[in-house]
Amino acid sequence: MALLPDITDFYGAGDEATRLTSGRTLGTLELLRTRELLRSRLPAPPASVLDVGGGPGVHARWLMDDGYRVVVVDPVERHVRQARAQGLTALVGDARQLEQPDGYFDAVLLLGPLYHLPDARGRARAWQEAHRVLKPGGLVAAAAINRYIRLLDLGADDGPEVATTGFRVRRDGPTSYCHGPEELGEEAAQAGLTHAEVFGVQGPASAALMREERRTGRKEDLGPEVLARAMAAARCADSHPALAVTSVHLLVLACRPSGCPQQDRSVLGVCAAAGEQQRGREQEHACQAQGRTRAE
Repeated sequence: MALLPDITDFYGAGDEATRLTSGRTLGTLELLRTRELLRSRLPAPPASVLDVGGGPGVHARWLMDDGYRVVVVDPVERHVRQARAQGLTALVGDARQLEQPDGYFDAVLLLGPLYHLPDARGRARAWQEAHRVLKPGGLVAAAAINRYIRLLDLGADDGPEVATTGFRVRRDGPTSYCHGPEELGEEAAQAGLTHAEVFGVQGPASAALMREERRTGRKEDLGPEVLARAMAAARCADSHPALAVTSVHLLVLACRPSGCPQQDRSVLGVCAAAGEQQRGREQEHACQAQGRTRAE
Protein backbone atom coordinates (compact mmCIF):
# COMPACT_ATOMS: atom_id res chain seq x y z
CA MET A 1 0.00 0.00 0.00
CA ALA A 2 1.60 3.23 -1.14
CA LEU A 3 0.97 6.70 0.25
CA LEU A 4 0.26 9.58 -2.10
CA PRO A 5 3.56 10.86 -3.60
CA ASP A 6 3.07 14.39 -2.24
CA ILE A 7 2.97 12.99 1.31
CA THR A 8 6.18 10.98 1.02
CA ASP A 9 7.94 13.83 -0.79
CA PHE A 10 6.84 16.38 1.81
CA TYR A 11 8.03 14.41 4.81
CA GLY A 12 11.14 13.16 3.07
CA ALA A 13 12.30 16.73 2.47
CA GLY A 14 10.87 18.48 5.55
CA ASP A 15 11.84 18.46 9.21
CA GLU A 16 8.95 16.95 11.14
CA ALA A 17 11.30 16.39 14.09
CA THR A 18 11.21 20.10 15.01
CA ARG A 19 7.60 20.99 14.11
CA LEU A 20 6.44 20.72 17.74
CA THR A 21 9.72 21.49 19.46
CA SER A 22 11.06 24.59 17.66
CA GLY A 23 9.52 26.97 20.21
CA ARG A 24 6.67 28.09 17.94
CA THR A 25 3.71 28.73 20.23
CA LEU A 26 1.21 26.74 18.14
CA GLY A 27 3.58 23.78 18.06
CA THR A 28 4.34 23.93 21.77
CA LEU A 29 0.62 24.20 22.51
CA GLU A 30 -0.11 21.10 20.41
CA LEU A 31 2.66 19.12 22.10
CA LEU A 32 1.69 20.06 25.66
CA ARG A 33 -2.04 19.56 25.14
CA THR A 34 -1.61 16.21 23.40
CA ARG A 35 0.65 15.10 26.22
CA GLU A 36 -1.77 16.06 29.00
CA LEU A 37 -4.79 14.55 27.23
CA LEU A 38 -2.97 11.27 26.68
CA ARG A 39 -1.65 11.16 30.24
CA SER A 40 -5.20 11.63 31.53
CA ARG A 41 -6.37 8.41 29.83
CA LEU A 42 -3.42 6.09 29.16
CA PRO A 43 -3.04 3.02 31.37
CA ALA A 44 -0.19 3.29 33.84
CA PRO A 45 3.38 2.51 32.75
CA PRO A 46 4.95 0.16 31.85
CA ALA A 47 1.99 -0.42 29.51
CA SER A 48 2.76 -1.10 25.85
CA VAL A 49 2.03 1.63 23.28
CA LEU A 50 2.07 1.36 19.48
CA ASP A 51 2.65 4.81 17.97
CA VAL A 52 1.34 4.43 14.40
CA GLY A 53 2.50 7.20 12.10
CA GLY A 54 4.67 8.36 14.99
CA GLY A 55 7.11 10.19 12.72
CA PRO A 56 10.52 10.86 14.24
CA GLY A 57 9.25 9.95 17.71
CA VAL A 58 8.35 13.30 19.30
CA HIS A 59 5.54 11.78 21.37
CA ALA A 60 7.14 8.35 21.68
CA ARG A 61 10.17 9.94 23.35
CA TRP A 62 8.27 11.44 26.28
CA LEU A 63 6.18 8.28 26.57
CA MET A 64 9.37 6.23 26.86
CA ASP A 65 10.67 8.70 29.46
CA ASP A 66 7.41 8.19 31.38
CA GLY A 67 8.14 4.46 31.52
CA TYR A 68 6.00 3.14 28.66
CA ARG A 69 7.16 0.40 26.30
CA VAL A 70 6.78 2.13 22.93
CA VAL A 71 7.05 0.92 19.34
CA VAL A 72 6.95 3.49 16.53
CA VAL A 73 5.64 2.57 13.09
CA ASP A 74 5.99 5.08 10.26
CA PRO A 75 5.99 4.86 6.44
CA VAL A 76 8.81 7.40 6.02
CA GLU A 77 12.25 5.81 6.33
CA ARG A 78 13.84 9.09 7.41
CA HIS A 79 11.45 9.30 10.36
CA VAL A 80 12.26 5.74 11.38
CA ARG A 81 15.99 6.52 11.36
CA GLN A 82 15.40 9.67 13.46
CA ALA A 83 13.30 7.74 15.98
CA ARG A 84 15.92 5.01 16.28
CA ALA A 85 18.59 7.67 16.87
CA GLN A 86 16.67 8.62 20.04
CA GLY A 87 16.84 5.06 21.34
CA LEU A 88 13.29 4.19 20.28
CA THR A 89 12.16 0.93 18.73
CA ALA A 90 10.96 2.01 15.28
CA LEU A 91 9.84 0.15 12.17
CA VAL A 92 8.80 1.08 8.65
CA GLY A 93 5.12 0.29 8.26
CA ASP A 94 1.68 1.39 7.09
CA ALA A 95 -1.30 2.16 9.35
CA ARG A 96 -3.57 0.23 6.96
CA GLN A 97 -1.58 -3.00 7.14
CA LEU A 98 0.24 -3.39 10.44
CA GLU A 99 2.58 -6.32 11.00
CA GLN A 100 2.04 -6.43 14.78
CA PRO A 101 0.08 -9.37 16.28
CA ASP A 102 -3.57 -9.32 17.35
CA GLY A 103 -4.44 -8.04 20.81
CA TYR A 104 -0.89 -7.16 21.77
CA PHE A 105 -0.80 -3.47 22.82
CA ASP A 106 -2.38 -1.67 25.76
CA ALA A 107 -2.75 1.52 23.70
CA VAL A 108 -2.52 2.54 20.05
CA LEU A 109 -1.85 6.09 18.86
CA LEU A 110 -2.97 7.35 15.45
CA LEU A 111 -1.71 10.93 15.74
CA GLY A 112 -1.02 11.44 12.04
CA PRO A 113 -2.41 8.77 9.71
CA LEU A 114 -6.06 9.85 9.51
CA TYR A 115 -5.49 13.19 7.81
CA HIS A 116 -3.08 11.63 5.31
CA LEU A 117 -5.64 9.05 4.16
CA PRO A 118 -8.12 10.96 1.99
CA ASP A 119 -9.90 7.76 0.96
CA ALA A 120 -12.57 6.70 3.48
CA ARG A 121 -11.72 3.04 2.91
CA GLY A 122 -8.10 3.70 3.83
CA ARG A 123 -9.10 5.44 7.06
CA ALA A 124 -11.50 2.61 7.91
CA ARG A 125 -8.69 0.13 7.40
CA ALA A 126 -6.38 2.11 9.72
CA TRP A 127 -9.08 2.13 12.42
CA GLN A 128 -9.64 -1.62 11.99
CA GLU A 129 -5.94 -2.34 12.26
CA ALA A 130 -5.68 -0.24 15.44
CA HIS A 131 -8.60 -2.21 16.89
CA ARG A 132 -7.01 -5.53 15.86
CA VAL A 133 -3.63 -5.01 17.54
CA LEU A 134 -5.19 -3.53 20.69
CA LYS A 135 -5.84 -5.61 23.79
CA PRO A 136 -9.47 -5.86 24.90
CA GLY A 137 -10.10 -2.88 27.17
CA GLY A 138 -7.22 -0.95 25.57
CA LEU A 139 -7.17 2.69 24.43
CA VAL A 140 -6.99 4.21 20.95
CA ALA A 141 -6.05 7.89 20.64
CA ALA A 142 -6.47 9.37 17.16
CA ALA A 143 -5.80 12.91 15.97
CA ALA A 144 -7.47 14.73 13.10
CA ILE A 145 -7.44 18.15 11.48
CA ASN A 146 -10.64 20.07 12.21
CA ARG A 147 -12.51 20.77 8.97
CA TYR A 148 -14.15 23.93 10.38
CA ILE A 149 -11.09 25.78 11.70
CA ARG A 150 -10.42 27.61 8.44
CA LEU A 151 -13.85 29.24 8.66
CA LEU A 152 -12.42 31.15 11.64
CA ASP A 153 -9.31 32.21 9.72
CA LEU A 154 -10.10 35.30 7.66
CA GLY A 155 -6.78 34.88 5.87
CA ALA A 156 -7.91 31.56 4.39
CA ASP A 157 -9.85 31.60 1.14
CA ASP A 158 -10.77 27.89 1.20
CA GLY A 159 -12.67 27.74 4.49
CA PRO A 160 -16.14 26.95 3.09
CA GLU A 161 -14.74 24.36 0.67
CA VAL A 162 -12.77 22.51 3.36
CA ALA A 163 -15.72 22.64 5.77
CA THR A 164 -18.02 21.19 3.10
CA THR A 165 -15.80 18.52 1.51
CA GLY A 166 -13.23 17.78 4.21
CA PHE A 167 -10.39 18.06 1.69
CA ARG A 168 -7.66 20.66 1.89
CA VAL A 169 -5.42 20.92 -1.16
CA ARG A 170 -2.24 22.77 -0.22
CA ARG A 171 0.33 24.47 -2.40
CA ASP A 172 3.10 23.89 0.16
CA GLY A 173 2.30 20.37 1.34
CA PRO A 174 0.26 17.20 0.94
CA THR A 175 -3.48 17.06 0.43
CA SER A 176 -5.14 16.52 3.80
CA TYR A 177 -8.48 15.10 4.90
CA CYS A 178 -10.15 17.08 7.68
CA HIS A 179 -12.79 15.75 10.10
CA GLY A 180 -15.66 17.22 12.00
CA PRO A 181 -15.89 16.21 15.68
CA GLU A 182 -18.98 14.04 15.17
CA GLU A 183 -17.43 12.33 12.13
CA LEU A 184 -14.30 11.47 14.10
CA GLY A 185 -16.33 9.82 16.84
CA GLU A 186 -18.42 7.97 14.27
CA GLU A 187 -15.32 6.52 12.58
CA ALA A 188 -14.13 5.21 15.93
CA ALA A 189 -17.52 3.63 16.59
CA GLN A 190 -17.63 2.02 13.13
CA ALA A 191 -14.33 0.32 13.97
CA GLY A 192 -15.94 -1.28 17.02
CA LEU A 193 -14.53 1.16 19.60
CA THR A 194 -16.65 2.53 22.42
CA HIS A 195 -16.80 5.38 24.94
CA ALA A 196 -15.36 7.85 22.41
CA GLU A 197 -14.60 11.36 23.64
CA VAL A 198 -13.51 14.13 21.24
CA PHE A 199 -11.38 17.03 22.44
CA GLY A 200 -9.99 20.16 20.82
CA VAL A 201 -6.21 20.01 21.13
CA GLN A 202 -5.06 23.63 20.72
CA GLY A 203 -8.45 24.98 21.74
CA PRO A 204 -10.24 28.30 21.15
CA ALA A 205 -7.03 30.33 20.83
CA SER A 206 -6.12 28.56 17.57
CA ALA A 207 -7.46 31.18 15.16
CA ALA A 208 -5.97 34.07 17.15
CA LEU A 209 -2.56 32.42 17.16
CA MET A 210 -2.68 31.78 13.41
CA ARG A 211 -3.77 35.39 12.83
CA GLU A 212 -0.89 36.70 14.92
CA GLU A 213 1.60 34.58 12.98
CA ARG A 214 0.23 35.96 9.73
CA ARG A 215 0.37 39.52 11.05
CA THR A 216 4.00 39.26 12.12
CA GLY A 217 5.05 37.01 9.24
CA ARG A 218 6.86 34.77 11.73
CA LYS A 219 6.07 31.33 13.16
CA GLU A 220 7.73 31.81 16.50
CA ASP A 221 7.44 31.86 20.27
CA LEU A 222 4.84 34.48 21.20
CA GLY A 223 5.87 34.37 24.85
CA PRO A 224 4.97 32.43 28.00
CA GLU A 225 1.95 34.61 28.83
CA VAL A 226 0.31 33.92 25.45
CA LEU A 227 1.02 30.18 25.80
CA ALA A 228 -0.42 30.11 29.33
CA ARG A 229 -3.62 31.84 28.21
CA ALA A 230 -3.98 29.51 25.23
CA MET A 231 -3.52 26.47 27.48
CA ALA A 232 -6.07 27.81 29.96
CA ALA A 233 -8.61 28.39 27.18
CA ALA A 234 -8.10 24.88 25.77
CA ARG A 235 -8.51 23.27 29.18
CA CYS A 236 -11.62 25.30 29.92
CA ALA A 237 -13.11 24.22 26.56
CA ASP A 238 -12.69 20.52 27.44
CA SER A 239 -15.91 20.68 29.44
CA HIS A 240 -17.77 22.29 26.52
CA PRO A 241 -17.73 19.81 23.59
CA ALA A 242 -19.24 22.34 21.17
CA LEU A 243 -16.00 24.35 21.38
CA ALA A 244 -13.96 21.54 19.78
CA VAL A 245 -14.64 23.15 16.38
CA THR A 246 -12.48 26.13 17.41
CA SER A 247 -9.31 24.01 17.55
CA VAL A 248 -6.86 23.27 14.73
CA HIS A 249 -6.62 19.61 15.74
CA LEU A 250 -9.07 17.19 17.31
CA LEU A 251 -8.22 14.19 19.46
CA VAL A 252 -10.58 11.26 20.01
CA LEU A 253 -10.01 8.81 22.85
CA ALA A 254 -11.87 5.50 22.60
CA CYS A 255 -11.62 1.96 23.94
CA ARG A 256 -11.83 -1.56 22.56
CA PRO A 257 -14.53 -3.45 24.48
CA SER A 258 -13.22 -6.25 26.66
CA GLY A 259 -16.24 -8.48 26.05
CA CYS A 260 -17.24 -8.10 29.68
CA PRO A 261 -19.48 -5.02 30.23
CA GLN A 262 -18.78 -5.01 33.98
CA GLN A 263 -15.04 -5.05 33.34
CA ASP A 264 -15.36 -2.33 30.70
CA ARG A 265 -17.21 -0.10 33.13
CA SER A 266 -14.63 -0.80 35.83
CA VAL A 267 -11.57 -0.16 33.66
CA LEU A 268 -13.04 2.85 31.92
CA GLY A 269 -14.43 4.19 35.17
CA VAL A 270 -11.08 4.14 36.95
CA CYS A 271 -9.32 5.65 33.93
CA ALA A 272 -12.00 8.25 33.28
CA ALA A 273 -12.37 9.19 36.93
CA ALA A 274 -8.67 9.95 37.27
CA GLY A 275 -8.71 11.95 34.07
CA GLU A 276 -11.91 13.80 34.95
CA GLN A 277 -10.60 14.74 38.38
CA GLN A 278 -7.37 16.06 36.89
CA ARG A 279 -9.10 17.92 34.06
CA GLY A 280 -11.72 19.25 36.46
CA ARG A 281 -9.05 20.84 38.63
CA GLU A 282 -7.22 22.21 35.58
CA GLN A 283 -10.42 23.57 34.01
CA GLU A 284 -11.53 25.23 37.23
CA HIS A 285 -8.18 26.96 37.58
CA ALA A 286 -8.15 27.87 33.88
CA CYS A 287 -11.63 29.39 33.93
CA GLN A 288 -10.84 31.27 37.14
CA ALA A 289 -7.63 32.60 35.59
CA GLN A 290 -9.49 33.76 32.50
CA GLY A 291 -12.06 35.46 34.69
CA ARG A 292 -9.33 37.34 36.51
CA THR A 293 -7.75 38.35 33.21
CA ARG A 294 -11.05 39.73 31.89
CA ALA A 295 -11.62 41.60 35.15
CA GLU A 296 -8.20 43.18 34.88
